[in-house]
Amino acid sequence: MTPQRLVSVLGQEQVRAISRRYFVSNGFDGALTCIGVVIGAFLTGVTDGQIVVKIGLGAAIGLTTSGVWSVWEIERAEKLAELDRIEDAMLTDLSGTAVERDKVIARGINAVASGLGPLVSIVVPLLPFLAVGSLFTMLTATATSVALGTGILFTFGSYMGSISGQRWYVAGVRMALAGVAVAAVNLLFGG
Repeated sequence: MTPQRLVSVLGQEQVRAISRRYFVSNGFDGALTCIGVVIGAFLTGVTDGQIVVKIGLGAAIGLTTSGVWSVWEIERAEKLAELDRIEDAMLTDLSGTAVERDKVIARGINAVASGLGPLVSIVVPLLPFLAVGSLFTMLTATATSVALGTGILFTFGSYMGSISGQRWYVAGVRMALAGVAVAAVNLLFGG
């Protein structure tokens, strides 16, 4: 794969749209998972920020692997089906052609985007726990982490709202409310 071919495939609206969906959908899952993990750690009395980071990184590894692997397999099936339809319409075998190579590149782009969503949305909210004892207490690290996770959700919603012509701030608030809901349910039933 040449850099020019990669840029060309990245320029395709369908590839960007699918990648965007996977990134936001799996990032949404990652942010909510992180909020649940950090509140759960706080409520169970964890006093070491490094332990919260390790638990959170375990979740990040799991969701990132899930995102990459599942989308790699899902998109493999979808791209093969698309290629079969094109071959049937053209009455020719497209094995080894630019069309087939572009489908493989698109699958890789989609899988990477799918994995990056949860990785980013878990790692960023975990950062305050690296400073527990110097800048943060466990309580302030937890609150900051929840705020960061909710902020990421707001950003996802705002972005999706802006590309769909909705009021970006309304879409952002709607998505951020999920983070608030997860925090509230954890505090209500976890304590």
